[in-house]
Amino acid sequence: MSSDAREQFLADVHVGILAVAIDGAGPLTIPVWYAYDPRGVVTVSTGRYTRKAQAIAAAGRFTLCVQDERPPAYKYVSVEGPAVIEDIGAAERLALARRYLGTEGGDAFIAATASDEASQVAIRMTPERWLTADYSDGG
Repeated sequence: MSSDAREQFLADVHVGILAVAIDGAGPLTIPVWYAYDPRGVVTVSTGRYTRKAQAIAAAGRFTLCVQDERPPAYKYVSVEGPAVIEDIGAAERLALARRYLGTEGGDAFIAATASDEASQVAIRMTPERWLTADYSDGG
């Protein structure tokens, strides 16, 4: 996959699988919503005290893999890199919810989780390593 194609694929809406190493326990892998702007950072939102956030804080990095599993166009992009954890604003949480659920669904999700807002964080990863495959073009 070309650099532009892989970045556009990552920017499209997919549920990603986040993986992070946990000392002595193997990796934690979990499906996540994420945002990505080409040539930018991958952003995942989660609770500050979740197992995922704590593992990333300890490891300092994570991997995200997204895929299109529909045959014959199977393709994936996997990125890995260093991560930082920051507070996340209401507008960014709303944009992420609308990305996956549309305007009405995103608004409803944010309203239903309003009590969680103060404990939410953004985990931002700068991609360093890329692994990609695109079998839609025969290889």
